[in-house]
Amino acid sequence: MIVFDQVTLTYPEATAPTLDGVRLEVPEGELCLVAGRTGVGKSTLLGAVNGLVPHFTGGHLQGTVTVDGVSTADVPPQEFADRVGVVGQDPLAGFVTDTVEEELAYAMEQLALPPEVMRKRVEETLDLLGIAELRDRPLRTLSGGQQQRVAIGSVLTAHPRVLVLDEPTSALDPTAAEEVLAAVLRLVHDLGTTVLIAEHRMERVLQYADRLVHLTGDGLLDQGDPEELMRTARPAPPAPPVVRLGRLAGWDPLPLSVRDARRRAGPLRRQLADRQPPPARPAPGETALSAKGVTVTYGERVAVRGLDLELRQGQVTALMGRNGSGKSSLLWALQGSGPRSAGRVRVGDVDPGRLRPGRARSLVGLVPQTASDLLYLQTVDAECAQADTESERPTGTCRELLDSLAPGIPGPRHPRDLSEGQRLALVLAIQLTAAPPVVLLDEPTRGLDYTAKEAFARLVGRLAEEGRAVVVATHDVEFTARAADRVLVMAEGELVADGPTAEVVVSSPAFAPQVSKVLQPAPWLTVEQVAHALETP
Repeated sequence: MIVFDQVTLTYPEATAPTLDGVRLEVPEGELCLVAGRTGVGKSTLLGAVNGLVPHFTGGHLQGTVTVDGVSTADVPPQEFADRVGVVGQDPLAGFVTDTVEEELAYAMEQLALPPEVMRKRVEETLDLLGIAELRDRPLRTLSGGQQQRVAIGSVLTAHPRVLVLDEPTSALDPTAAEEVLAAVLRLVHDLGTTVLIAEHRMERVLQYADRLVHLTGDGLLDQGDPEELMRTARPAPPAPPVVRLGRLAGWDPLPLSVRDARRRAGPLRRQLADRQPPPARPAPGETALSAKGVTVTYGERVAVRGLDLELRQGQVTALMGRNGSGKSSLLWALQGSGPRSAGRVRVGDVDPGRLRPGRARSLVGLVPQTASDLLYLQTVDAECAQADTESERPTGTCRELLDSLAPGIPGPRHPRDLSEGQRLALVLAIQLTAAPPVVLLDEPTRGLDYTAKEAFARLVGRLAEEGRAVVVATHDVEFTARAADRVLVMAEGELVADGPTAEVVVSSPAFAPQVSKVLQPAPWLTVEQVAHALETP
């Protein structure tokens, strides 16, 4: 169905090709997972499937890419609309209408399908993705996860033979991600749709993949059976916690799912029976931010309902909850830039909402979900230099932070030419350069690979050790298990859980990390905890 034949792609002014002599064949009805570190060319590989690379992005492509027997060199990308459906990393950037129902119908209108067919497919897609209640909602009023599901639905209505998904679950809570993946699997198994999917949160997808493609970072790729590639490939592909736990325990074959791992985990559970996870960070310090009765409304809709909260120095707090539960609205209200219908917020004796934006940012820093909104200069170097100047930090501070998150980003490159993960890393570095006493991060790990997330977890830990209060709104349960001291769970604008990470996530099937699910009922959260316990006499 999809064939790459000796494909080499070089972008203008690049010193080396992003893809170099790539040979890849994906049969009909196969789910192919594309893995690799941030910036190695996953989005380039996906974009080449329907010709957007290089017809839209620029660059020089050698070799041939064919889909269903048609070469991308012979027809323009728009002619592939009925063959290849593409969902990019930023769903809002791909919307062309105003409401959910209109967006689902748009592609079919361009294909001149009969109205009765359009109506039937819209209804099927609304039910398939669980977004029927959003039918008449304006797209810009949806949460990030809701927008992601609508974006997937907008290409599914055209019934393409190939579906290309770039980080499709990155903005979804665990339950919504499972629903979307179940829908994708239904397309693969029942309709024979070929799916090419790039996803950093491999713990969500790996167990379903028929084939794994690993981009190694030098323009080349490895491909094959997921378990075999995880076991034998060098360099090794990024691995989810359940695979790393299997490597640590010496299991063969390696498990790709929690179910497989639990079947083999009996001896490991007995080995850990008399051991305990290492202690958490020291007790948090004094109150860095207090909020009383915070309420946020949008018209008649209440996003945050009379919420009380205290954030303490030296503590990392994960803010979790399903899409649309009010997490982002709460963060903006705490920072002072967002609306607040009632309640008060204090950092020391000051309410950030009553200050000018520049002064408010020096008290509470916020990285929004769409991080690229904060980028406005022409090069990465210029953004970093401006951050150092505005924050009155030594030259090179921002660049050093950036390299710790996503090494190797060229300084002269325009920020808009970076991948989603690279742009996020740049904005994180810019905001953290100022290091305000309270740092709020809205889905900061979206688009980051495992290596970058580990580096970011260490960075968050350093901020806490310096006495700052850090809040991370996230759907990433593995990052929460690794980095958070405390977990808050929101639902319908209210806090429904608040406690130490181990207590909150272990008790929740939706928010429990893979290691916890494998080693229940013991409170193990990460592979690093298990490794530390096994190494300790």
